[in-house]
Amino acid sequence: MILRGKLSAAAPAAVALAILAGCSSTPDADKTATWSPNKIYSEAREESRSGAYEKAIPLFEKLEGRAAGTPLAQQAQLEKAYAHYKAGEQAQALATIDRFMKLHPASPALDYALYLKGIVNFNDNLGIFGALARQDLSERDQKAAKESFESFKELATRYPDSKYTPDARARMTYIVNSLAQYEVHVARYYYSRGAYVAAISRAQSALTDYKDVPALEEALFIMMRSYDALGMAQLRDDTRRVMEKSYPQSEYLARGFKAKQESWWKFW
Repeated sequence: MILRGKLSAAAPAAVALAILAGCSSTPDADKTATWSPNKIYSEAREESRSGAYEKAIPLFEKLEGRAAGTPLAQQAQLEKAYAHYKAGEQAQALATIDRFMKLHPASPALDYALYLKGIVNFNDNLGIFGALARQDLSERDQKAAKESFESFKELATRYPDSKYTPDARARMTYIVNSLAQYEVHVARYYYSRGAYVAAISRAQSALTDYKDVPALEEALFIMMRSYDALGMAQLRDDTRRVMEKSYPQSEYLARGFKAKQESWWKFW
């Protein structure tokens, strides 16, 4: 009885010790508490390089606070934005970039921030996956494409000598082509359903808003065929003359919609 009493009295103490031991080994302990900012940056970069973006992001966040007010903190912000982008977290990436540009409007890395913002909206994986899915940028949401264009345009205007500007200009050309092609996709859709007036309207939008882009050839052809379907012979013939002058070797005139336009969008 005496032994049992001692054990019973000791049990609460043993439980308390076990709880304390468990707390001391909790995985929530901040392993970076004793790390220098450079050590945190090195570890974050290593995680990012290996593709472990979900591990890199919180390290960059810690570095922002630990090295606040230094160039290293700015670098951490930009690399965190890139990690969000690569992790498929577009909204977080854009929010981080916007915050960086607001806090550091005179930063020497602002050209890169603008470039990265354009890239996030552009989605440069399209060159690979778009080909597989048979879908180019012109068939996707155009809001992001327009925002991407504005970021690249600002970069090219403010920083014409930036190392990122040549690629930004190339992507701007791609985006303009895609926006024009989007109008043609819609015009073709209307034409295929017999909505000829709507088809003409969208084709005219492409011709009015864009110059010297591949999509305009098909836009003229859709207009010509739509006028023909509506029995508007004079406008049909006028459009055909413009098309013959602008595209004397046009396959659309010879083969109709069976003509295969060059895949200009497979740029990357």
